[in-house]
Amino acid sequence: MSRSGDTPARPRSPRRWGVWQLPGRVLVLVLVVEAAAVGLVAADVLGGRPAGEQLRLTALLVLLGVVHTEVATGVERLRRRVAGSSYFDLSSVWTFAAAALLRPALAAVVIGGLYAHLWVRVWRPARVPLYRHVYTTATVVLAAFAAHHLLAAVGGAPGWPDDLAGLGSVALAVLGYGAVNTVLVAAAILLSNGRGRVSETLGHWDDNVLELGTLSLGALAAIALVTNPWLVVLVLPPLLVLHRAVLVRQLEEAASTDGKTGLLTAAAWHARANREVLRAQRSRTAAGVLILDLDHFKSVNDVYGHLAGDAVLASVAGAVQDEVREHDLAGRFGGEEFVVLLTDLAGGEPGRHAMQVVAERIRRRVAELAVAVDTPDGPLTITGLSTSVGGAAHPADGAGLEQVLSVADAALYRAKREGRNRVRIAAPHSVPAPRRAPDAVPRRDPTLGRPNGSAS
Repeated sequence: MSRSGDTPARPRSPRRWGVWQLPGRVLVLVLVVEAAAVGLVAADVLGGRPAGEQLRLTALLVLLGVVHTEVATGVERLRRRVAGSSYFDLSSVWTFAAAALLRPALAAVVIGGLYAHLWVRVWRPARVPLYRHVYTTATVVLAAFAAHHLLAAVGGAPGWPDDLAGLGSVALAVLGYGAVNTVLVAAAILLSNGRGRVSETLGHWDDNVLELGTLSLGALAAIALVTNPWLVVLVLPPLLVLHRAVLVRQLEEAASTDGKTGLLTAAAWHARANREVLRAQRSRTAAGVLILDLDHFKSVNDVYGHLAGDAVLASVAGAVQDEVREHDLAGRFGGEEFVVLLTDLAGGEPGRHAMQVVAERIRRRVAELAVAVDTPDGPLTITGLSTSVGGAAHPADGAGLEQVLSVADAALYRAKREGRNRVRIAAPHSVPAPRRAPDAVPRRDPTLGRPNGSAS
């Protein structure tokens, strides 16, 4: 209830909806996908009235999906507290069952009902834009249409699969559903970002396997609903186990991810890098280690505060991640030090040259950074950052990871001694020099942390 004299909040004008702020090519994709979903539903509605049994099955699937969401909400609330991530949607169990058993228009009713409930209970409280949720709903409708017609094309019907061909039709429908949904979501991501890593665009391998497992449960739910509807209750416990499995996996990821940069922690990087070095030994390939240290980083913290320093660390981490391959390992060693393992390199000088090229790209990228931060004196942009990089190769510079790290560390301190903001890759069979003790009072680079546009 509003207080006396308060003006009630007015609904936003359609012209101010967030969807119209999307880039043109993304907006075109969103509108085309949503129009296609609405058009296909309308065309199926004109095909005739559904049978009463189909209507009852529609209502049952909506009810099962709502119960699933409500039961899983407790698990998901716990997962958000410990992992800080949003609801993990496994509703494709029910949407795939709807695609398999119902005519397309009724499958769309199930999808619309479930996603409307998800919007009210999950996504609206999480402040997810409505246009994004509507687009997701439309992609699921199109995926369900694809699965339904694939099943129809190969003779799928209630009672399947009763032989190997029937099992193949179910597998084809599962793959078709997953492919359509993944491609449409990936297209929106690519058009929004311009470019992106494969894992960011198509999802991590684990996520795709989980989706296939969820769709397989959907197929089992459809079979249960045909043979004995009471058996569908047995689908709910495995769904809760899947939610718990997601929780465990995200706990593992949180434990291995540095909170400030999103890179691997030092311990996680060591563990994974050791495995990669062992793999390189078996495959007789080379690997390279780069250690990066931000020059005079303490000056940023001293002048602008630790929150500004954290923003700089996050920006540098993003630059490092962008300049290495997806299967390379990037981690934060602590403080302002970062480390990268470059895998599958050529041996000898070609491998060292590749390390030099990557290190120079990172060094230049860091030098070009302009990090916007808020300070007590107002917003400013930190520029003039630089990094020193040292590198070493496996197996030329050491048989094990620790030896290679020691050589790369010595190369890093050589870059520091020679003036900073440079790359030094160790020569073959380099002998590490001892680390020099840090200066008691760090010298401040006069260009570091210069507000954008101010005089040096």
